Amino acid sequence: MPTYGDLVTNGSFSDGTTGWWSGSADMVTIVAGPAGLEATASTDAANLWDAVFGQDGISLREGCRYTLSFTARASQEGAVMAAKVGLGAEPWTAAVEKQMRLSAVDTAFVFTFTSPMSATGQISFQLGQASAVTIYLTEVRLTCSTVREGFYTDPDSNAQKWMNAHPDDEGTPKIRRAIASRPGARWFGDWTKDIRADLDAYVTVAATLGQMPIITLYNMFNRDVGGQSSGGAASPDTYRAWIDAAVVGIGDRPALVVLEPDSLAQLGNLASDTARTERLSLVAYAARALAALPATTVYLDGGNATWIRPPETAARLASAGVEHARGFAVNVANFDAIAVCCTYAHQITAELARLGVRGRGFVIDTSRNGNGALDELGQHVDWCNPGGRRLGVPSSIGVAGADYLLWIKTPGDSDGQCGVAAGTPAGTFSPYLAERLIDGW
Repeated sequence: MPTYGDLVTNGSFSDGTTGWWSGSADMVTIVAGPAGLEATASTDAANLWDAVFGQDGISLREGCRYTLSFTARASQEGAVMAAKVGLGAEPWTAAVEKQMRLSAVDTAFVFTFTSPMSATGQISFQLGQASAVTIYLTEVRLTCSTVREGFYTDPDSNAQKWMNAHPDDEGTPKIRRAIASRPGARWFGDWTKDIRADLDAYVTVAATLGQMPIITLYNMFNRDVGGQSSGGAASPDTYRAWIDAAVVGIGDRPALVVLEPDSLAQLGNLASDTARTERLSLVAYAARALAALPATTVYLDGGNATWIRPPETAARLASAGVEHARGFAVNVANFDAIAVCCTYAHQITAELARLGVRGRGFVIDTSRNGNGALDELGQHVDWCNPGGRRLGVPSSIGVAGADYLLWIKTPGDSDGQCGVAAGTPAGTFSPYLAERLIDGW
């Protein structure tokens, strides 16, 4: 019995009516047709509740957010249908119950609700009127803790921490509205006190709300190869143990994980072939371990469009086990426009296909790419706290082939002691940087 993801089985009816039941045969019959389910109510079904069909074994959790969606039409214009999710026995408590008038053309319906109870219930559809009617139904989905219910907003982000410490600052309302209230990734690394416990707590709250947390794991051995964000695990064995603890922390709860930004793009910065081989094996270890979790979606970092050429990026991703993951991320902590990122990502997927790795998706970090990566002279900006950048599209469903657009880098967090934030260490929130991104200067 699924608890997260799509809770309805055979919602497209491609497997006939498997998993679905119907009420009295004198009142209603259900058959699978070429376009989904055909449910026909007889003239004996004079009341809406007389003809009913549905599916049992629906797991509901109190306080969780769910989305019910389906596409329906009727043989008669204006026929009424009711959709219900709730208890399948007395007292028949409903978590959601909606009535709708159907037209003779397919119409998509979407209802979002919060469950008032924890129970094993059912989803059901009711139809019935004075004359016989057939309802055509397909793409029935009841989802929880997926992107459909929304990404989780970190209540303890660096921006939120700064606002808590500066409630009366004149910039606080602007930062709250433009940054802190929007969902983005929480980064976990060597500053995390207890990766297992901290991840467990974070994904538990997100799952309770029925939302998808975005998580960045950033603890690679020899991280950033001595750069502004240097650090990470003390040894390869320490890193593998850290990943093992992260896997236990996430468990069976949903999570979207971006794995080790820059780790593959910086392969050329490592001192030896032995170090490069070791780095690839560590990323592959993490990719396999995380992707084996039942509700975790993993993206390996694939750098950005002006760093490593697509054939080389694809080769590194393939060697690092991207076949085990959903795909890869581009533009993490960078500024390239969405169109540039999509072109780069599609070039990578084509190269991966040539290497025999097909069907990988990609996500784009849009946290700071609202103005793209070119300055007023048409020159590509530096990677480290450049001026003139702007917030990009908030975390959402993707475009132009991307799975999702995500705020992976936290807007306002410094890239290091450089650019327009000299003196602000990497990973430290700066209201000055935040306001520049909000206003685009």
